Amino acid sequence: MSDISQSHINNKVGPVMRQGDLAKAVAEAAEIDNPGKAITVEDKLAYLRIQTDGEMFLQRQTIEDMLGRPFSMNELEVDLASFAGRIDTKADYVRFHHALVL
Repeated sequence: MSDISQSHINNKVGPVMRQGDLAKAVAEAAEIDNPGKAITVEDKLAYLRIQTDGEMFLQRQTIEDMLGRPFSMNELEVDLASFAGRIDTKADYVRFHHALVL
């Protein structure tokens, strides 16, 4: 099969963030919180698409460190335009992943 016929099948997960300080902090946190994974950041002018294969974690503490101020995970919702995969949110982290298919 060609690449075009397979283009709808991928394992990418991650947030799509409105452009701004938080988007940049999330992109930096994605690199730090997911060591050994290839993180792709696509700058689409109005937003950043931040993605990797399979699973991505974002820690609240890492985002705080990148922003240089206290941060609550529910602030993420304000600038989270969309996301790929499924999302689990907790007070200290967010996880993007694909559902397990048996």
